Amino acid sequence: MSENVLHIDHLTMRFGGVVAVNDLSMDINKGEIVALIGPNGAGKTTAFNMITGVYTPTEGKVMLNGQDVTGKRPDEITKLGVARTFQNIRLFSSMTVFDNVLTARHLRRTSNFLTATFRLNAVEERKMRADTEALLREVDLFDLKDEMAISLPYGKQRLLEIARALSTQPKLLLLDEPAAGMNPQETEELGAFIKQIKDKFNLTVFLIEHHMNLVMGISDRIYVIDFGKQIAQGTPAEVQNNPAVIAAYLGVDEEEGVQ
Repeated sequence: MSENVLHIDHLTMRFGGVVAVNDLSMDINKGEIVALIGPNGAGKTTAFNMITGVYTPTEGKVMLNGQDVTGKRPDEITKLGVARTFQNIRLFSSMTVFDNVLTARHLRRTSNFLTATFRLNAVEERKMRADTEALLREVDLFDLKDEMAISLPYGKQRLLEIARALSTQPKLLLLDEPAAGMNPQETEELGAFIKQIKDKFNLTVFLIEHHMNLVMGISDRIYVIDFGKQIAQGTPAEVQNNPAVIAAYLGVDEEEGVQ
């Protein structure tokens, strides 16, 4: 039996009279790559924001490894093993590649103000720096460790944001449009990278994405929402041929299918 990592139970998010997410339920199991797709404004990022504690749902529950985390703060969710990236890159642009990743690693530190003041945390700090170096080597960014984040090519900035998320040692990684702004070659390389880190770091991956080639190429299962409501779920092959998806999301005639 598959081990459930994330269970979303009848989530609804209202902003005044606008229902951004409407009675959404889904399950993600350990080791899966699951995609959430839908038109712009369908409520995908709102769903991510409820999962990660940015929003407290109007109704419903978010269960992480069987624990109710609904309404917990983002830092509390992160400490429970959830990390995310954002549609718009949110790096510390004036910091180096190394320091971007090291800063995220500090979430796991055990030292406090007192031990830091008297430099009693030196051993832990050395280990965090060594772990950061090892991670940058794993994701092939070590040669850029002293570069300022803002000076990196766009594709490398995307990889750095993922590396920074990995530095928090997540079990569940949420990627919000990781291929946004990438060219076809970069997108293809990103797909291989996501599968690589999933296996290497024993991750479960949940992503929002508009690049259908990427979604269909790496996803085990796909959920589709429109106007905040789930309209389909299944394997890539099942979703490709679902008339509701074709009509509501892809905007092509049913008999044409998904290209």
